[in-house]
Amino acid sequence: MILTIDIGNTSIALGGFKGGELKFVVRLSTDITKTEDEYASKLLNILRIYGVKKEDISGAIISSVVPPLNSVMKNAISLVYGVEPLMVCPGVKTGIGILCDSPSSVGADLICSCVAANEIYGAPSLIIDMGTATKMIVTNKAGAFTGVSIIPGVMMGLNALASGTAQLPQISLEAPPAVIGKNTVDCMKSGVIFGHASLIDGMIERIYREVGCELPVIVTGGYASAIAPHCDHKMTLDKDLVLRGLYIIYNKNK
Repeated sequence: MILTIDIGNTSIALGGFKGGELKFVVRLSTDITKTEDEYASKLLNILRIYGVKKEDISGAIISSVVPPLNSVMKNAISLVYGVEPLMVCPGVKTGIGILCDSPSSVGADLICSCVAANEIYGAPSLIIDMGTATKMIVTNKAGAFTGVSIIPGVMMGLNALASGTAQLPQISLEAPPAVIGKNTVDCMKSGVIFGHASLIDGMIERIYREVGCELPVIVTGGYASAIAPHCDHKMTLDKDLVLRGLYIIYNKNK
């Protein structure tokens, strides 16, 4: 089994691939204060729930946008499973071009999304990753990364709304019955859910105009399932796109 790990600013996604099939996905909260021993304990205990034994893991690959956790997670995996994880970084074979001003600055998660989208859905494409930030990534006909728009994420807006005001509460992330809310909670839900969906729709139209054609849209990320159903544009939901990209990259480099 190959362990794929995507370290994000808010959460860490772990997926286990066996025979090309994603067998499980688990998520941990990102915490840069934890040591490699603490993460090792978490990995061991949480994967036991899914019946994964130490000897089941034959390889691992990591993408990360949280540099302080890179060596911590690598050491934790090595400690528990006895394998040296591959890091997605400059020099690793991905099979895609990166057409931007500073290729080395492109986040590993964005590269993994492009790799998976090319392999599974084809190119060109527009990939929307709704995580801590909402990223809208464009690939060209050759499958190369051509650029990205980065938008404050859904929970960023919701937390700012609740913490920056005296009378607005913390709320759950679910759609209200109507756009025009009749109470404080539904008013906030409308703005956060329908407002972000409208933002996405508007950005899609701008991207279409800029590239000169419509693109297939693949949506992923932790908040995709809450927002995508309320967008007007047709989208393919693949919540594990980054993990699939990691597995593809692992096989290109093993």
